Amino acid sequence: MTLIAKESGAAPPPAAEPPDAANPMGTGSLGPVVRLLAGLVIISALFLEAGLGDLLLFIAILVVIVMLHELGHFATAKWSGMKVTEYFVGFGPRLWSVRHGETEYGVKAIPAGGYVRITGFTVLEDVAAEDEHRTYRQQPFWKRIIVASAGSAMHFIIALALALIVVFAFGVPSRNVSVASVEKWPGVAQTPAARAGIKAGDTIVSVNGKTLSSPTSLSDVVGRSIGHAVTVGVERDGHRRVISVIPVDGRGVKINGQFLKHKGYLGVVIQQATATPSPVHGIGYSFTLIGQVTKEQVTGVAQIFSPSGLSSVLHQVTNAQAAKAAVAHPGSAPRPVSLVGIASLGVQAQQGGLRDLLLLLIYINVVFGLINMLPMLPLDGGHVAVAAYEWIRTKKGEAYYKADITKMFPVVAVFLALLAVIVLSGVFLDLTHPLSNPFQH
Repeated sequence: MTLIAKESGAAPPPAAEPPDAANPMGTGSLGPVVRLLAGLVIISALFLEAGLGDLLLFIAILVVIVMLHELGHFATAKWSGMKVTEYFVGFGPRLWSVRHGETEYGVKAIPAGGYVRITGFTVLEDVAAEDEHRTYRQQPFWKRIIVASAGSAMHFIIALALALIVVFAFGVPSRNVSVASVEKWPGVAQTPAARAGIKAGDTIVSVNGKTLSSPTSLSDVVGRSIGHAVTVGVERDGHRRVISVIPVDGRGVKINGQFLKHKGYLGVVIQQATATPSPVHGIGYSFTLIGQVTKEQVTGVAQIFSPSGLSSVLHQVTNAQAAKAAVAHPGSAPRPVSLVGIASLGVQAQQGGLRDLLLLLIYINVVFGLINMLPMLPLDGGHVAVAAYEWIRTKKGEAYYKADITKMFPVVAVFLALLAVIVLSGVFLDLTHPLSNPFQH
């Protein structure tokens, strides 16, 4: 699963937004505050009345993530001595704002993200002479790199914090397996597992007296032990016991009109068990988890933007069978996920439990961080690329080189058009062939 989406639509917003009209109602006015609160109450009531409370909560979580992204730009710009004039939630007409020092904080009507306005973010912006020394464009290379990349850095910090919660609240994968449920077979009074006394919630730690070397150890032994007793070491309620069970030939068991494919079968649904890690192991595993997710998503993003990936995505759009196959076999074909799909997965993840929701948010933050750093304007990575290009072109002893970003506009237009195709394809696929919760046990 590769998430391709804008924190507020198609791709994360740039760190600056063009100035808008002055607030006719005045900064800090009580009237806009009342209207803002009333609007939030009405929207919340409508979502709850429609039974969409989970969706409302997930949207609120996404808005918080976006504002933390912008907080990265805001905090580093302030620390660098740059002039920051606005920090807003949303876009469009201003609903409410308050000024503290030289910065205006507020809320706008369209809750589709947020932005921070840093003075002189590009060479095209007109800036008062007295403020020029505090513009982004006049700062040293290293400061501009920090500010431009701070939003993406925030996403990875959030992802790591969530990973730590997942690891210490739910444990790390172990070699053991746990019994999620004991199956009931049509026409069969008891499955081998039920007859032997295996119960849902049991943790299987050994088979035939040997400690499990991997989660597949149990199925390997059971698969070749049809009709022969297998001893299974089980932990239940803190106590360990040994249970003898005789696997049957699953190929003779018919469920929902189809015979089971496994040879040896106990009649249990198993999942990888978890163990509580030590602090050092838990922290290390959290970094490993973020590394694994990052590697997976880098590969996924690269595939989608490749010629073969784009061809595959468009094939799914025009061929329902290809789209169904991509859903049925995750990872078999590049599949972008739009905000529509992210919202659907968010609702499913909440229904699956806190662990599923946290894992989804880890993926979302990693993808947002990666997409933001693509070296193309108006993304943050584009500003990093411009700063790096100017630094390379500047010769020692000469005035700092200023790139003419207008020359990039044709390339930017092509990139945005390509991104639009991918995002719209994702929206279409998410509406016609929605994905299922990928973290469900």
